[in-house]
Amino acid sequence: MIDYTYQYKTVLDLRAVSSNKWDIFISAFNPSERVLKVFDEVSAVRKYWLVHHEYGLSESDTPDGAFTCDAVREDDFIVEFFTRLAKDVELAGARICIDVTGFMRPHMIYLINYLQVLGVLSFDVIYTEPGHYSGHDRTRFASELVHDVRQIAGYEGYINNIADNDLLVIGAGYEDSLIAEVAEEKGKAHKALIYGLPSLQADMYQQNVLRSYAAADALGDVAERLFAPASDPFATATVLSELIAREEAKKPITNLFLSPLSTKPQALGFALFYHRECASRSASIIYPFSDAYSIDTSTRIGRIWKYEIELA
Repeated sequence: MIDYTYQYKTVLDLRAVSSNKWDIFISAFNPSERVLKVFDEVSAVRKYWLVHHEYGLSESDTPDGAFTCDAVREDDFIVEFFTRLAKDVELAGARICIDVTGFMRPHMIYLINYLQVLGVLSFDVIYTEPGHYSGHDRTRFASELVHDVRQIAGYEGYINNIADNDLLVIGAGYEDSLIAEVAEEKGKAHKALIYGLPSLQADMYQQNVLRSYAAADALGDVAERLFAPASDPFATATVLSELIAREEAKKPITNLFLSPLSTKPQALGFALFYHRECASRSASIIYPFSDAYSIDTSTRIGRIWKYEIELA
């Protein structure tokens, strides 16, 4: 078991955001206030917008000079962006910050992997909490039309043909349909759910639990229900590490499937745990992919978090 909470996290306000200095700042564009204001306030030598085509934005809706790409897969999208970026800047030794607030989870998770491939082992991540989700417990972030449940690129692992003690760990978010899709895909695996508690806002935990109960038929018997702060990737990674160590002590896990469907910080925690502890085991991160995603599901700005990521 590894304690990841030694890594630093800080709460910033907008003025403090502007006092940080980076060489490269990357953010995924959407029209929400919490994405736009942070981008405007950040002080960086170069700032880049990425536009996910799944958001369905027209050219007139996106900032001039923003990176656009029709790639369907998350790895193709990220690799093309960095291929273009390499023509302008040198990544080695650069102070890099990624604002993951507007990122789609698979792209964010693959980005962490790709930075490691490039030899970038330390960088900052910013995440801005919503003041509120506009649809409360009915908020939808993705289309309910899931076309594929598959491994996220870079997190495929290998598959153990023996599957009598498979474990599926789901970071439980608002969307019961996505939880159900993943649970049905790995129907024979034991299930564990991780909820965000403390939640981003006071009422969000109750909303979260209500939505996950709607997927009860697909989940079946859930072996464990665990909790990690919704805003803390390092605590999430630690909870995962404790859970897997505990389950392994009972009986070796044959295949481990991780599915981060909750907040971006928790999804980041899943990625950090995978990088540190899953390279040599039969483990993968899986995700239910949709063709369309909501571009603006929040109102107001909550806390702004800065996480100092160390991949070494």
